[in-house]
Amino acid sequence: MGAVTSRMDYQHVLEQVAEEVTRTPGRGRSADYIPALAALDPRVFGMAVAELDGTVHGVGEWREPFSTQSITKVFTLTLGLALEGDELWEHVGREPSGN
Repeated sequence: MGAVTSRMDYQHVLEQVAEEVTRTPGRGRSADYIPALAALDPRVFGMAVAELDGTVHGVGEWREPFSTQSITKVFTLTLGLALEGDELWEHVGREPSGN
């Protein structure tokens, strides 16, 4: 008997998240002290997921270029933790990103 594989329905998940986001307009505000963000319409929303095989799923304005700003810190930290584990903290300090 062959193995049963199930694939995550990323498109459906993205659509559910997008629906939830559109029900909560006006929460938060753009960092207007950052010119790249101050120039953008805060109502524009897009989100995408790329699978390892190259398949891409997206909702909203996901094809529009955007400024990544501080979110890149999350990806960099994740990569560092994957490579070094908790030993990373022996070489990197922790402080609020605004300092």
